Amino acid sequence: MTAQDIVIRPIITERSMAGIANKRYTFEVAKSATKIDIARAVEELFKVKVDKVNTMHVRGRLRRQGRNEGYTPSWKKAIVTLSGDSKAIEFFEGMI
Repeated sequence: MTAQDIVIRPIITERSMAGIANKRYTFEVAKSATKIDIARAVEELFKVKVDKVNTMHVRGRLRRQGRNEGYTPSWKKAIVTLSGDSKAIEFFEGMI
């Protein structure tokens, strides 16, 4: 898998934006990606140094549309912490 296949999209929420001050960034990643894969992909895409990676599986939620119901897709979330001497990711800097 390439780095673009591993990191699918950034997560832009109030809670994830609060972590930017501590160099913690949140991404949606491929379900089969490991912590090592995620760290390498973020380092390659954004030219930064990753300190640690926390991952979690987000379960699909039950949604209803009238009488029809179904589940949203499940996905994997990664919270990436950069090292202290690493530069910030420029993509997130314009959103603060």
